[in-house]
Amino acid sequence: MKPVPTLDDVRAAARRLRGIATLTPLLPDRVLSERLDRPVFVKAECLQLTGSFKVRGAYNRIAALEPAERARGVVAFSSGNHAQGVAAAARMFAIPAAIVMPSDAPAAKIAGTRSWGAETVLYDRETQSRERLAAELAVARGATLIPSFDDPHVIAGQGTAGLEIAQQVAARGLVLGTVVTPLGGGGLASGLGLALQAAAPAARLYGVEPEGFDDARRSLAAGRIISNARKGGSRQDALLTPEISDLTFTLLKRLAAGLLTATDDEATAAQAHAAAVLKLIAEPGGAAALAAALHGKLPAGEGALVIVLSGGNA
Repeated sequence: MKPVPTLDDVRAAARRLRGIATLTPLLPDRVLSERLDRPVFVKAECLQLTGSFKVRGAYNRIAALEPAERARGVVAFSSGNHAQGVAAAARMFAIPAAIVMPSDAPAAKIAGTRSWGAETVLYDRETQSRERLAAELAVARGATLIPSFDDPHVIAGQGTAGLEIAQQVAARGLVLGTVVTPLGGGGLASGLGLALQAAAPAARLYGVEPEGFDDARRSLAAGRIISNARKGGSRQDALLTPEISDLTFTLLKRLAAGLLTATDDEATAAQAHAAAVLKLIAEPGGAAALAAALHGKLPAGEGALVIVLSGGNA
């Protein structure tokens, strides 16, 4: 298994990302605060550079490469948000990037990836392995493969959002009680958990997967990694991964208080709520955690509740 990242790695990532990543706002949700009778805030990562949190981990991974490695370029596989994060980070370092993307990815995400100057290689997610295609491409070009979640530097980069959440809640004079986040491969949830373990140790962390694609929830319940039977078919495309990795499985077992699910219709309702109440554009997968809160799926708790709105590439 790859090295397990630590809080020190998250702090190092925060130093690398200073002046690169946007300090996204923590916005109060009046409707949910009244409904749940506790302070509720939304961490608006949909306002992050490239429209999702993914640039945090992508930039941190590329920044950690040796100069000679970096110069040979990078390869990634993604349905869109990690693709754009890697493409943007590669452009900042003026290195080539090739991204393996499913042919049924939203057109806006494919166009967004290309707009940063990256090459896109499309594949059929039902019949082809994105991991194999990306690995072969990286070997052929001598490039570095940057996974979307199965990498300690990527996880540490995503964890910088957790440091910000803890600081932003404390600045309001509140105690952080719960953080809920969308969960696909588990990189963001793992990084948040690492940050919160030290910055807000009393806070409980929950992840939310698409209904029918809850491999992480089933894996933790079974004590072993279980794959999703289907590869596609949910509007929450940003969260569709075949399975979590050994690395994120290990971290989630230790750091997550629980895992939940949201249906596509619940995610769509959360998108509408984000637009009407918060004036934010959310994509279905990015709104999964908000969907769980809106539909009463979170356990009761005290202190401030922070919901990560992880992406807005709708």
